[in-house]
Amino acid sequence: MTTQSIGLSIPRIDARGKVTGATAFSGDLSMPGMLHMKMLFAERPHARIKRIDVSAAEAVPGVVAVFTAKDVPVNEYGLQWQDQPVLCGPGPTPPQGVAPDVVRFVGDQVAAVVAETEAAAAEGVKRIVVEYEDLPAAFDPIEAMQPGAPLIHPERGPTNICTHYRIRKGDVEAGFAQADVIVESEYRTPRQEHAYLQPEAGLAYVDDEGRVTVVAGGQWTHTDVREIAHALALPQENVRVIYPAIGGAFGGREDMSVQIVLALAAWKLRRPVRIIWTRRESIIGHAKRHPIIARARWGATKDGKLVAAEIEIIGDGGAYMYTTNKVLGNSTITCTGPYFIPNVKADVYGVYTNNIPSAAFRGFGAPQALFVAESQMNKLAEKLGMDPVELRLKNALREGDTMGVGTPAPSPVTVVEVIQAAAEHFDWKNYRKPQPDPASPLRRGRGFAAGFKNIGFSFGYQENCWAKVELHGEGEIEKVIVHHAGAEVGQGTHTVMMQMAAEAVGVDLSKVELRTSDSATMGNPGSASASRLTFMAGNAIKGAAQEALKKWHLEERPAIGEYTYLAPRTTPFDPQTGYSTPNFAYAYVAQAAEVEVDTETGHVRLVRVVSADDVGKAINPTLVQGQIEGGVVQAQGYAILEDFKVQDGRVITDQLSTYLIPTILDIPERVDSVIIEHPDPNGPWGARGLGELPFLPLAAAVAAAVHDATGVWFNEFPLTPERVLRGLGKI
Repeated sequence: MTTQSIGLSIPRIDARGKVTGATAFSGDLSMPGMLHMKMLFAERPHARIKRIDVSAAEAVPGVVAVFTAKDVPVNEYGLQWQDQPVLCGPGPTPPQGVAPDVVRFVGDQVAAVVAETEAAAAEGVKRIVVEYEDLPAAFDPIEAMQPGAPLIHPERGPTNICTHYRIRKGDVEAGFAQADVIVESEYRTPRQEHAYLQPEAGLAYVDDEGRVTVVAGGQWTHTDVREIAHALALPQENVRVIYPAIGGAFGGREDMSVQIVLALAAWKLRRPVRIIWTRRESIIGHAKRHPIIARARWGATKDGKLVAAEIEIIGDGGAYMYTTNKVLGNSTITCTGPYFIPNVKADVYGVYTNNIPSAAFRGFGAPQALFVAESQMNKLAEKLGMDPVELRLKNALREGDTMGVGTPAPSPVTVVEVIQAAAEHFDWKNYRKPQPDPASPLRRGRGFAAGFKNIGFSFGYQENCWAKVELHGEGEIEKVIVHHAGAEVGQGTHTVMMQMAAEAVGVDLSKVELRTSDSATMGNPGSASASRLTFMAGNAIKGAAQEALKKWHLEERPAIGEYTYLAPRTTPFDPQTGYSTPNFAYAYVAQAAEVEVDTETGHVRLVRVVSADDVGKAINPTLVQGQIEGGVVQAQGYAILEDFKVQDGRVITDQLSTYLIPTILDIPERVDSVIIEHPDPNGPWGARGLGELPFLPLAAAVAAAVHDATGVWFNEFPLTPERVLRGLGKI
């Protein structure tokens, strides 16, 4: 019997329950005596609530309570800044000064109705009378930056600019003076809906120890506790968060949705309360990927060496901060691509508007910035008459090269390796575009792009992760129990946690039990985000296993080890120059794509994608392949299909019948996953994170392939038939 677990494609531990329907997700939960909650959303982008009359709602048979702003002890929350009311309406101003009676986007929550049945709660919502005074609104981030624009958060100062990062490296004008070729363009990238299968849902109750307990999907148990406790004015030890099965996240569950109002109702009523959002409520109620407007000017010498880059990015942060400051910080790091550029000037802005808030989404600011950087590289290659792969290899970051932030990337720097692997697997050098049939509107083309992204949290935060390992038995270890609160949001992290625990202890995987995601019994895991959980949890589990084994050898039974892993330190941006060591690890990716464009209909078909991803060490190769294929398909939706429409702050595509995501009929004919393994010196068994990598460069690769097929550059996507036909001059 082998005790090896690392590097084996162990079946997912949650697979059987999910495919058979036995697994309970948030919306499946119930308890005896359970009440039902429905929310009243503002449905207007900017207004002051003058009056709320809930008397008719309270009179509906079966309605138990109606909660409004005046019922929330501390009416503010937010992952980064507490700038959002839990419920909007007249009431005391909370400590951070956000006006509680102002709604700032259509999905702001105004009241919660709790009833014996869902039908009664829904009827109660209809009966609430709200008197609004509409306020001037700002929807365009460029206009919102201007003096005199309507202020969304006057308590934050006299401007809607909520974050601004700068890079000043070298002498940009001197760099452009050396350039033989300069490419200048403006780009726009869209919002994207997370479209996870389980809409926001949860159950709250008071447990046997008197703690208000919220069972709902999220990405970081302990920050959920912190935000609930703050809003309810409770000690954190009086709040408990448990994660059931989570039906996808992709960053969209980092921020609060139903948790605080559920906890409020359960705490006040002392009865279990459940809520399940409809798909429309989910789409208007949770944040989206940041849309950006970017202007870029890049210069290179005639032999293809990059000499200067000037970039401005304006990100629409929407109505509240959420993680705009962190997302756009990551855009700042990645806006120069994985290349050495000696002279860089960048200004990256986050702007408040009255649109749906923008927040974390797989890639966390890098897909937007890399679309700009990689499009610039492809245009430079065309202008220089140089192969785009050759241009990238000539400028790829190597060990010791300084990034845009002025410091070298941590070793290993494997940009060259992933570019070469993607090109070789695609057979880039020998690719011959099919000769078009003069009678056919179909045209084929290929495109290339590369990218990189941080692993773990950045900018001076001390990254940490807790785990506990118990060893049971007498003469030999018969059972290993691992405790870890990290969220399983579909990426397979709980499976690899068990593999890493088995490997660390030196036992067969069959002896390992995993206990997860309960804030009351487990230390802080950090978030299921930033491609960090395999890296951080693996190191924490490895450390806890070593502690437990020491006690085992000293004859302690059971032998229990706890460990908090602290990652290498990072530093924040210098506010004037951006100089920093913002991350302790990066991962690298390159992709080649082939498309077919129907020049009569404008339809773009993604034929083939090769994705080369350096994961350090593939703990579970099949799960790595699944992440690559899933990331490619989700990025395909971003690049080609998903057209999130907003008009004056109101969502037009508020159902999955109008906001289209890829189905089995849309996915590429072929996705080739090329797994590169250059061990990270700090990663567990050399592993780095993976989850975001395959998403990052695909939009740029697809745009380059469409250009190769049609001769037209597209600086804005998704590449819907309408947009393609307009670009081709057909409409």
